[in-house]
Amino acid sequence: MQVRIGVQSVLKELVVEVDQTPDEVRDALARALATENGVFVLDGEKGGRVMIPASNVGYLELPEPEGRQVGFGNSL
Repeated sequence: MQVRIGVQSVLKELVVEVDQTPDEVRDALARALATENGVFVLDGEKGGRVMIPASNVGYLELPEPEGRQVGFGNSL
């Protein structure tokens, strides 16, 4: 799953491929924000690790769950 992270005072967003579910990623950020000087840590799909001070996370973009598409207009 691809996660996009906006970091304060950084022009480009971070894009990370992770094995965690959206709920696991949200919970990791919530735990990091709950502690003083918390660090938001994501383990990448290929073994890398991303560590961001939780207070500097501007936004976290998670993919929408893919539902079943119905209709002729969705067959692209």
